[in-house]
Amino acid sequence: MTDKPVALVVGGGSGIGADAAKTLGGRGYDIAVMSSSGKGEALGIDLGGLGFTGSNLNPADLEAFVQASMERFGRIDGLVNCTGHGPKGPVLEISDSDWHLGMDVYLMNVIRAARLVQPIMAAQGGGSIVNVSTFAAFEPDADFPTSAVFRAGLGAFTKLFSTEFAGSGVRMNNVLPGFIDSLPEAPARVARIPIGRYARVRELSETIAFLVSEASSYVTGQNLRVDGGLTHSV
Repeated sequence: MTDKPVALVVGGGSGIGADAAKTLGGRGYDIAVMSSSGKGEALGIDLGGLGFTGSNLNPADLEAFVQASMERFGRIDGLVNCTGHGPKGPVLEISDSDWHLGMDVYLMNVIRAARLVQPIMAAQGGGSIVNVSTFAAFEPDADFPTSAVFRAGLGAFTKLFSTEFAGSGVRMNNVLPGFIDSLPEAPARVARIPIGRYARVRELSETIAFLVSEASSYVTGQNLRVDGGLTHSV
């Protein structure tokens, strides 16, 4: 068993997930990274931790990843859930099968992973789950219909989960990014952002690292918008 905190990153082959893994590794965590592309496996090994190739849409892959992480490290202190993009299109032209796929991509992957790690975290006295969501969860955007719908559901699930398990020290929060500089810059989108630019990936990974860590030990059930002021609320 390691004497360092352990963070698992699901969907960590590139983008926000990969940078979160690097950031957490730089802050003293042992890291396990899973992705379907094989890039997560390579990154986990490069970081001196565990790499695993599998899909977060496959419950058996998630279970095998968690089991391999426990066999390697003996504990799980943080879990970061990232994902790719689900189906898109005009809202009434999305097929039933694509709506169901969207639910798996954006919601069920978190629920399935939470089922696996919550008992482990509770038994060791606590832990933190951080889900990468979207600004569109609370201000739906027609460009991301299945993401907006099911990540709104993720917000509800996160509140239910955090309320149920706060007493055992297991927390869950969502990070809601706006547009990221890994995307092609579109002037019309930039014009919507009060800060006037896309987010840098590191600005998201630093927020994720904060929510994984004990520095955020009194934060749970929240949807933290990291979007340059793109969305508005009081």
